[in-house]
Amino acid sequence: MMVPHDRDVILASSSPRRRELLEQAGWRFAIVPPSESAECGLCSEETPPELVARLAFQKAADVAQRQVNRTLVIGCDTVACCHGQVLGKPRDEEDARRMLELLRGRKHQVYSGLCLFLVPENRYLVDVACTELMMDAVTEEQLEEYLTTRMWEGKAGAFGYQDGWDWLHIVSGSESNVVGLPMEMLDEMLGKLFGGS
Repeated sequence: MMVPHDRDVILASSSPRRRELLEQAGWRFAIVPPSESAECGLCSEETPPELVARLAFQKAADVAQRQVNRTLVIGCDTVACCHGQVLGKPRDEEDARRMLELLRGRKHQVYSGLCLFLVPENRYLVDVACTELMMDAVTEEQLEEYLTTRMWEGKAGAFGYQDGWDWLHIVSGSESNVVGLPMEMLDEMLGKLFGGS
């Protein structure tokens, strides 16, 4: 399902991985990162799906309110979750090491909240994708080698499925969700938004 030709498309994210996924699927779009205030706000009462859904909406709504043309704004937020702990982007190398030590040898989930926001209709859809993964029981040496690459920077759970390290295995769910944008769910949501138009 593609977007009607009379509507601009904006990705409300500076993530290079989300941009690549849309480009590979043949999308034409602009990038407008949300303001910093729309990117924060971890609430201890929220489940991981509630958290990513709210943040995806905040990002899309923040960018949508600055648009004047007929626009579809795509907002997304992704976290990893292991044994009840929400793992966002690591603050530094020590934080990345803590996350990887928690993940190794265990099953965990990656949740992405996706919000499609229509301007000027002020209509939106929000949904959440979940992928279950298993990380190999990697050695300390492997972990330290990975940390030195700095590939963990900017990645939920401190690890990139797409980076060529074969430690992560998908048990169930969407591969593109793990990279940062659930493309199958995006297509389904577009069908709901534009299917009748």
